[in-house]
Amino acid sequence: MKNTALTETHIALGAKMVPFAGFNMPVQYEGVNAEHETVRKAVGVFDVSHMGEFHISGKGALDLIQRISSNDASRLTIGKAQYSCMPNNEGGIVDDLIIYRLGDEEYLLVVNASNIEKDWNWISRHNTFGAVMEDLSETYSLLAIQGPKAIEAMQSLTDISLGEIPFYSFETGTFAGIDNIIISATGYTGSGGFEIYCRNEDAREVWDKVFEAGAAFGIKPIGLAARDTLRLEMGYCLYGNDIDDTTSPLEAGLGWITKFTKDFVNSEALRAQKESGVERKLVGFELIEKGIPRHDYDIVNEEGEKTGRVTSGTMSPSLGKGIGMGYVPARLAAAGNTVYIRIRNKAVPARVVKLPFYKK
Repeated sequence: MKNTALTETHIALGAKMVPFAGFNMPVQYEGVNAEHETVRKAVGVFDVSHMGEFHISGKGALDLIQRISSNDASRLTIGKAQYSCMPNNEGGIVDDLIIYRLGDEEYLLVVNASNIEKDWNWISRHNTFGAVMEDLSETYSLLAIQGPKAIEAMQSLTDISLGEIPFYSFETGTFAGIDNIIISATGYTGSGGFEIYCRNEDAREVWDKVFEAGAAFGIKPIGLAARDTLRLEMGYCLYGNDIDDTTSPLEAGLGWITKFTKDFVNSEALRAQKESGVERKLVGFELIEKGIPRHDYDIVNEEGEKTGRVTSGTMSPSLGKGIGMGYVPARLAAAGNTVYIRIRNKAVPARVVKLPFYKK
């Protein structure tokens, strides 16, 4: 099991550590609900250094990225980032990722920790364009500083105006006294903030200075459990739960990142699926009665017959009710429809709702 550059720091802080995507990661410190509320109301810090980073450069870089990703990376200007996914040849998704344009022929691809090797092999297999590929996953650390007070708490650490970095944009500069730090606004919580990409050898110094600067603003370390409840309240997909090798981006509601203005892996089949319509859709739902939906619970009809499955579910700390996402037949996917979640052999009614669950 791998450690991040900050594993010993988390242990010293009393974090509960668990194996996650091959890494020893902090799942919680003081408790999920308290940490969730910290991010919604103040500022919290996640160590997400387990994520993978691929540097793609050279004349063939854009051609390679356009081939393997569903979104249109040609629209990226330097300093901008883009959410995308990598379709496979069977109608599913290899992974979802964020693409950063660093320079004229230079990009950074940020992928999920559990898929680093799979993604690297997949992209390499399609690199017939002569792009230069570097796997930087073992050398980078990544901190997500999230919450409404994040900008105010961290501004003393940099001359870059944090409040002027638009969503899905980034700046490269000095942060916490360290040069060549990437500061990006691509948050996964819905509460604002930004991400800090730094070298492993600088991670502890950056962490310490972040907590020193944020002390007056109630800054706290946050574990992966709260990261999951925060992203679910926003209706953001988690690879391995809501999307995987068997789910198409169109079924998952990711048509907005599936651009048929170019050719990419399996684009013809996905175009045909769009034209014919999908048979199932990923929806958000809120329980009408008490209960907590969980991953892989059955979604059933009034007669108790299985119609789908829950992909993500929790008791929402912000809303105080059970929420979840899951795949249902397309005919049941409209907001306002009633579906049923089988919880301990009881069919609990739930209402299909428009995402996100949490609205500021």
